[in-house]
Amino acid sequence: MLVVLTVIAIVAAGVLAYVNSVTAPQIEKINKENLAAGIKAVMGSDEIVVSEPWEDDSFVIYAVSDKAGNSLGNAVVTTENGFGGPLKVLVGFNNDGDILGYTVLEHAETPGLGAKANEWFQKGEKGDIVGMNPGKTNFTVSKDGGDVDAITASTITSRAFLKAIKNAYEKVISGVDVASGASRQAKDNCCKGKEGGCCKAKKGGCCGSGKCEKEVTASDIETPEVIE
Repeated sequence: MLVVLTVIAIVAAGVLAYVNSVTAPQIEKINKENLAAGIKAVMGSDEIVVSEPWEDDSFVIYAVSDKAGNSLGNAVVTTENGFGGPLKVLVGFNNDGDILGYTVLEHAETPGLGAKANEWFQKGEKGDIVGMNPGKTNFTVSKDGGDVDAITASTITSRAFLKAIKNAYEKVISGVDVASGASRQAKDNCCKGKEGGCCKAKKGGCCGSGKCEKEVTASDIETPEVIE
């Protein structure tokens, strides 16, 4: 019996390993396609050039430009704890920090309530945030005195959603360290030749603010990926 169980375990492990080797590349391809489609959607353009992403704390940041090399802004993956668990959002900002669009990537919110976040705050909907600038408005729910209508019966989810986007704005546009509230450039001088840092991804500033402390040459900038 021990031999039989051992053989079964070995065969099962082999089958699982084979299935994983076959499906993993396809899953990765689908994820990349979904991300590419999401960036197009939140930036409001079908023909864009996206830099290699860089991570800063819990944020993943993509500098986006048009084919002529003109900066369109940034797409940012940001996460905040909602009512049911982590709420991951992809949001697009123009260079002034205005919201171009968003999509919810992952959530564990209540179906029919907090799960409405992917539609409730879209352009033309009751909680419309598209076109708003989190740094120029009271970017909180109306129940807290803010300018945004919360999802009906889902105030906690709404607060988490708006906080995720506000944190992304502060990180990328304002250059503020979200955890401490201090200026990111004062904290770690992210432009000071940091590998994978802002200067390599976006010429002319630290993730949208500040000035580079070294001259950026063509060789410093990684070859972007064209998404069409």
